[in-house]
Amino acid sequence: MRMSNVIVVGGGAAGMMAAIAAAKCGHNVTLLEKNEKLGKKLFITGKGRCNVTNGADMDVLFQNVCTNEKFLYSAFYSFDNTQVCDLIEQAGCPLKTERGDRVFPVSDHSSDVIAALQRELHKYHVDIHLHTEVKKILTKESDDNICFYGVECTDHKKLTADACIICTGGCSYAAAGSTGDGYRFAEETGHKVTERRPALVPLEISESWCKALMGLSLKNVEIRMQCGKKTWYEGFGEMLFTHFGVSGPLILSASSFYSKNISKRKGDDEVKLFLDLKPALTPEQLDKRLLRDFEEAKNKQFKNALDHLFPAKLIPVMIELSGISPEKKVNEISREERKAFGMLIKALPMTVTGTRSFAEAIITQGGISVKDINPSTMESRLVKHLYFAGEVLDLDAMTGGFNLQIAWSTGHLAGDSIQ
Repeated sequence: MRMSNVIVVGGGAAGMMAAIAAAKCGHNVTLLEKNEKLGKKLFITGKGRCNVTNGADMDVLFQNVCTNEKFLYSAFYSFDNTQVCDLIEQAGCPLKTERGDRVFPVSDHSSDVIAALQRELHKYHVDIHLHTEVKKILTKESDDNICFYGVECTDHKKLTADACIICTGGCSYAAAGSTGDGYRFAEETGHKVTERRPALVPLEISESWCKALMGLSLKNVEIRMQCGKKTWYEGFGEMLFTHFGVSGPLILSASSFYSKNISKRKGDDEVKLFLDLKPALTPEQLDKRLLRDFEEAKNKQFKNALDHLFPAKLIPVMIELSGISPEKKVNEISREERKAFGMLIKALPMTVTGTRSFAEAIITQGGISVKDINPSTMESRLVKHLYFAGEVLDLDAMTGGFNLQIAWSTGHLAGDSIQ
C-alpha cells in the first residue's frame, strides 16, 4: 500500500481518532485545528470529567442511538467501546466504569484523556497545526469523478493532499469552535445537510410554577412526553427545575425525542410532559399511602400534612395544583379530592414550549445526510477521497457516553479506510 498524505480538519474526538487511525496505517497525517489546543469540547464534556464511552453490550449501544443507528453498524463493529478503552488506557490514561456503564478516566479529569490521545498523535508522527482555520475544500474533476485535492485556509495558504477527513463537529458549544464549518464544506461540495436542532438540551416549560421550584432536583422520578395521543418518550431518572423549565439527565434524553418529532406535530397539539413523582407505587398503592398519611394527620390542615410525601419546596405547588384549600382539615378531604390528588402525583402536567438554544445543547441533531456517505468507509459518495466523521454527520444518541462512541468509531473507520 502506498503512503498517502492525509489532512484531518478538526481536532476534537473524531478528528484526533481519525488522525491516529490514518497514521497507524502508515500515512503522512496533518491535523488542522482552528483553536489554540486540541479537544476543546472534549475538555468540557461530562462536566469536565469526560464520559469516554459506554461499556454496555453492542445491542444497548445501538438502542441508545437516536438517529440513523443502522448507518453505524460498520463503524461500531470495526472499532467498539472495548477497543476505545484499550487505546486510551494503553496511551496512559486508566479508566473506570460507573453507574449505567458510563466510562470515565480514573482521575475524573478530561484533560488526561486528551493528553493520552496527544501522546498517540505524537507517537505516530501526526503533524499538528493549531490556530489553523480551513476556509474551503478544494475539488477537481477527474475521470468523470469529482475528487478532493486540497484545502484553502483563512490565511489563503493552500495545502494539497491525497485524502481529507472532515471532523468539525456540530453547532453546539460554539465557544469550543463548533461553528458549523463542516456543514458549509459539505454543501459547497454538493452534499445534503438535514435541518439542525439542539439536542441533549434543557426544555422550556410554560407553567409559571416551575420557576418557584428553581433549583429543586428530583431523583428516581419518571416522565412521559406526549403530543396528542402519541407518546414521544418515557424515562426514569433524575431531573432539575430551572428558571425557564426543566433540565437534568432525564430531561436531556427526552429533549432529543422532542427535537426529532416536533416537525411532525399535527396542528395545535400541545407537547405535554407528565411527571410521576412516585413511580415505585401503583395508583392503588399510592392511594393506600395517602389514606395512611391522612389518617395519621387527620386533625391537621392539608398544608401541614404533606411533609412525608414531597420535598418542602414542592409542597406549596402541589397544594395549589390540587385545588384543595391549604387550610382544609385532612379529615374533611373527600374521596374524590384524594383520588384526584393521587392522579396529580402520578402525572404532574407541564407544557413544553421548546428547547433552549445551541449554546446550552450538548450535541446537534441533524447534519450531513448519511445517504451521501458510504457507511463502510465514511467516504463521501459524491467526492472521492473526502471523508466525514463525528457530530458533523446526521447521527446522535442519548447521554451516557454514546455520542463520544459515535465520534471515536466513525473517526477511526474513516482514518482506517484511506488507501
